[in-house]
Amino acid sequence: MSYPMSSSAQPVQPAHATGALLLCRAPVDEVRPAAHLLRERMLLAPAGDGWSVLVPEGKPWLAQGSAYEPVDRVLAGWATALAVGASWPVLALWWDPDHAGYTLAAGFRRTVGYEWLTDGTPVGEDEAMRTFAARLALDPVHDMERLEELAGPDGDADARARLLGLVALLHRAGLELPPGLTPGESADRLREVVRVGAGAEAVEWSGWRDALRAELDVMDHSLFGSWVRGPRARLVGAVQLGLGVPLLVWGLRRSSAGWAVAGGLLATQGTLSLTYDRMRARG
Repeated sequence: MSYPMSSSAQPVQPAHATGALLLCRAPVDEVRPAAHLLRERMLLAPAGDGWSVLVPEGKPWLAQGSAYEPVDRVLAGWATALAVGASWPVLALWWDPDHAGYTLAAGFRRTVGYEWLTDGTPVGEDEAMRTFAARLALDPVHDMERLEELAGPDGDADARARLLGLVALLHRAGLELPPGLTPGESADRLREVVRVGAGAEAVEWSGWRDALRAELDVMDHSLFGSWVRGPRARLVGAVQLGLGVPLLVWGLRRSSAGWAVAGGLLATQGTLSLTYDRMRARG
């Protein structure tokens, strides 16, 4: 069967492009501080009711000398890094000439993902789709039926069509990608499209002082203030540090940029949680 597209998606011709999008189920103001901590150049834009989209400006998945990391691994690290210290999930969409898929990260829970070969052949597990629906609070009947179709055989739907079908399904949950921002396009094309869109802004690393100030400001105005103070905050901070430092070392040793970023952000947010709790206790 053919899959309907959201109003922001446009038909595209088959191509051997590589690209990625990070869809955050949170408004821009909440996503911005976490995106800064990724230490990557990104373009951030609103993407519907309660959604934001991050478009990488660079291409860290390209080979540089002897170093190479697949786009799906880079995006898995970024999604994990963004979601682990937040109250909202992050959905990474990625594609390359060989396959396409998604990775969903939510807090400290295990990430789930699904992928399709270029011709649309599903190579994921059905359980991933059920977990996907549950973590995004999708309709357990109608939306789950659509997800099962996306995970089923279909000789007329390639990997790009499957991603477009996934975006169309999320349209029911409030997702509205900026016009022309279409999964399956090249990274250069995505960057050009979002740059001229309404509400788009560049996110760049501006140093630890500004990052700390932004993160503490978000904590001060968070609806989850009880989580960032007291014994619970210290426990969460200690866990983030305990997970982040080994993950950072592991990523650096294996030249894995995505997981090194995830480990660094975990360790950073653990430090920020402990620092915030101590500062507010004194104040």
